[in-house]
Amino acid sequence: MSSVLITGASQGIGRAIAVELAARGHRVVATARRPETLADLAVDQRLRLDVTDQDSVDQAIKEAGEIDVLISNAGATVRAPLESVPLAEIENLFQLNTLGALRVAQAVLPRMRERGSGRLVFVSSVQGRVVLPIIASYGASKWALEAIAEGLALEAGHFGVKVSIVQPGAVNTGGATTGAKVLFADDDPYLPLFKQLGVLRGEAITPEEVAAAVADTVEQADPPLRVPVGAPAERLLKARKDAPEDVPFLPAKLDW
Repeated sequence: MSSVLITGASQGIGRAIAVELAARGHRVVATARRPETLADLAVDQRLRLDVTDQDSVDQAIKEAGEIDVLISNAGATVRAPLESVPLAEIENLFQLNTLGALRVAQAVLPRMRERGSGRLVFVSSVQGRVVLPIIASYGASKWALEAIAEGLALEAGHFGVKVSIVQPGAVNTGGATTGAKVLFADDDPYLPLFKQLGVLRGEAITPEEVAAAVADTVEQADPPLRVPVGAPAERLLKARKDAPEDVPFLPAKLDW
């Protein structure tokens, strides 16, 4: 069984991944910015790790010991129109969703390269390939994450490191509702569009479904680079692939 480090394991998808991998017999190192939130997880180690803090990352990797698999899951989202979203909010998204993921990958890669094996699994989203209005700043961070992940596959694959990008669609977690930062004025002209966001996001799957797909990817001998999770994600990504590139793509018709 593999030794697996998971970022953002305190709730939602990350917690479900920790539970699933531990149940399959893997050595799981669950991490979060507040390790007390991991207390009830039946895993091998529970460590503090803030992906935006280099010292925190270095300390966690040191305490974790040998890592066969990194599952990069820590992330956040913002709901706001691009016309008015504070640039500081976008910077925060990139620090967490994109640069944070790379920071942890950089910390584990030297040892993986030296021994000639390792896995990097990045939890992305269909929004790493499809732009949705009002969530476009989040999507931008995921598009950038996917470029980094694909670059790592090209570079580190030479040294035996396998890279996969997991792409769920809408997931029933607090991150998409109570966990999302929503930035709208009462008279915001984009509110009618925001109210139709559910139509664009489509049918939601459970964190456990994502966790099972991640675990299957970890255990697959030759995993694919991109792993769509669930039928809704597969349909959306196929529709995006088949759609013309000369006009913006929307997965559903809106009335606003």
